[in-house]
Amino acid sequence: MKKSMKPEQLTCPLPITEHDAIQLSHGAGGKMMNELISKLFVWAFDNPALSKQDDQAVVEIGDQKLSFTTDSFVVDPIFFPGGDIGDLAINGTINDICMNGARPFCLSAGLIIEEGFPLKDLERIVLSMKRAADKAGVTIVTGDTKVVNKGNADKIFINTAGIGLIEHNHDISSCNLKPGDVVIISGTVADHGIAVMSQREGLSFDTPIQSDTVALNTLVEAIVKAAGGDVHAMRDPTRGGLAATLNEFARASEVGIKIREDLIPVKPAVTGACEILGLDPLYVANEGKLVAVVAKQKADSVLKAMQGHELGRDAVVIGEIDSDRPGMVSMMTRIGGQRIVDMPVGEQLPRIC
Repeated sequence: MKKSMKPEQLTCPLPITEHDAIQLSHGAGGKMMNELISKLFVWAFDNPALSKQDDQAVVEIGDQKLSFTTDSFVVDPIFFPGGDIGDLAINGTINDICMNGARPFCLSAGLIIEEGFPLKDLERIVLSMKRAADKAGVTIVTGDTKVVNKGNADKIFINTAGIGLIEHNHDISSCNLKPGDVVIISGTVADHGIAVMSQREGLSFDTPIQSDTVALNTLVEAIVKAAGGDVHAMRDPTRGGLAATLNEFARASEVGIKIREDLIPVKPAVTGACEILGLDPLYVANEGKLVAVVAKQKADSVLKAMQGHELGRDAVVIGEIDSDRPGMVSMMTRIGGQRIVDMPVGEQLPRIC
């Protein structure tokens, strides 16, 4: 006869979020990272610009409003299908700057390089950064270079910062969602994360999977022009993927978000790779897509503007905002059931950007 268990022993084996040391999951874009940011960094540095916890801060200097951001890139491998750590750093920073409708105009770049790193690889990365910056119409105006002893870093890390001009009077932020708003994704999800993961694991597919890394500032301009003040929030769903971004929106605005699985665009090759790797596309990083939340009356015009842009041809409405279950994201599955799309906890894909 089996020994019966006490009620206190019947606990769900969820990942423990209380640790004495930093875990990889603290940088994964999920619950543990959000707790680290809110309980330590926001607590220590608290101020109005930081407390909104958008991907950029709005800073006012006289009559001018600036969008300011910083980011660091530690992707492994540093070269992957469709891009490398160089253009990823430039595009990722530009995207963070412009998700409040700002026009990015200058960047900084700091490189931490491991002793023994091949100069030909460094040149390749620097030229990739230049091409990405030129294409987006921004200038790299300052930087820094550090070299550390062999074994004290992993090839190369890049830190960036960027400034953009806010030339409109709209308040575009994750805390501005309203019931009735419509959620639009600019294209297929999970391309970047699976491209990096397949390269890392030495996987090959009949249809090559490429990273979607690209600067989205011109697409953002088209959205703001079409929606004006009726675009309430935008974000590029990087670490933690679409699921993390929607959960951050829901919690910041204290609203519910309902999406439909059959509307979320995923390339067949990416779907197949996710099945092989045991990954959910909703939680896989993107580097060239954005989520826009707009007022319902402007949804058609925004969608038309996005689909008319080369970076938004596959844009589609995937859901809406409501007042049910504030702070929660739910999804209607393909078979008609309901699923809670929670914030990720553990680390699916470390060092993805």
